[in-house]
Amino acid sequence: MKRPLTADEMLVRMAGLCAGAEQCSSDIRNRILKKGFSAVQAEQMITYLRQNKYLDDSRFARAYAVDKVRFSGWGRMKIRMGLRAKGMPDRTIAQALEYIPEQDYAEVLEKVLLAKARSLDLGNVKDRQKLYRHLVSRGFESQLIIAAMRRFMAKKNEG
Repeated sequence: MKRPLTADEMLVRMAGLCAGAEQCSSDIRNRILKKGFSAVQAEQMITYLRQNKYLDDSRFARAYAVDKVRFSGWGRMKIRMGLRAKGMPDRTIAQALEYIPEQDYAEVLEKVLLAKARSLDLGNVKDRQKLYRHLVSRGFESQLIIAAMRRFMAKKNEG
């Protein structure tokens, strides 16, 4: 049987985890609590990690937002919900969303639209609705979806 970790060993593990990839305090807190440490011990460890720059929720939120756009093809709405689920304050979320480059965001929306449009007949109203719902489910804003769909349809009708 494995012996339980000491508080110092847990702190070293969490510091290593934070050094390897951005983490948020709620995820770290949950990991510490899951290992049987008290809420007070968890807060002490989180305070240490913050003071020593291992843990920074605003830095995590920025990285999360940019990575979700770039690698997962998510829109701002879905990113906002994901950050909210991690307990991020609205102000931190808003700042993270501002960090997303507009050019990258527009390119990702177009890429997601094109990928889905390949399997649909956009001459059919139901398929256009299906495409719209797909883009909404990916977290993109309605006005951007409509504009992108109009551009796509205009290009398609030209060529």
